[in-house]
Amino acid sequence: MVAHTPVAAPAAAATDTKDIVDTAVSAKKFSTLVAAVKAAGLVETLKGDGPFTVFAPNDEAFAKLPQGTIADLLKPENKAKLTAILTYHVVPGKVMAADVVGVKSAKTVNGKEVSVTVEGNTVMIDQSKVIATDIVTSNGVIHVIDSVLLP
Repeated sequence: MVAHTPVAAPAAAATDTKDIVDTAVSAKKFSTLVAAVKAAGLVETLKGDGPFTVFAPNDEAFAKLPQGTIADLLKPENKAKLTAILTYHVVPGKVMAADVVGVKSAKTVNGKEVSVTVEGNTVMIDQSKVIATDIVTSNGVIHVIDSVLLP
């Protein structure tokens, strides 16, 4: 007899009634990002109507930063710098993975452009690889990236 393991429902189906912040909190792999969003005072913005596209670094991505970087960025005196970094991860509108074909760059909420490169099935945002796509939320979409984007 073969054991049958049920396949989990796609993340989008489970989270599309939650906003971007609540989705990130419930995923449990974005604790550093959530802490940074709180420290920067961006919770209400990312709970707003949107739509937003968020390139969300997971906890492993933040762990790649030099030791002490996160603690330094979370200090109140570095709020402007933290806000600039976080808003560089957000693009206005709802951009699904299928929409990036032919796109070379996207203007972020920060005001600066991120480069978009597609090679085969690999999508890069600046130097960061997109490792999960199309996590649909009530006010946008999250794409998980493997490193923190720096403007």
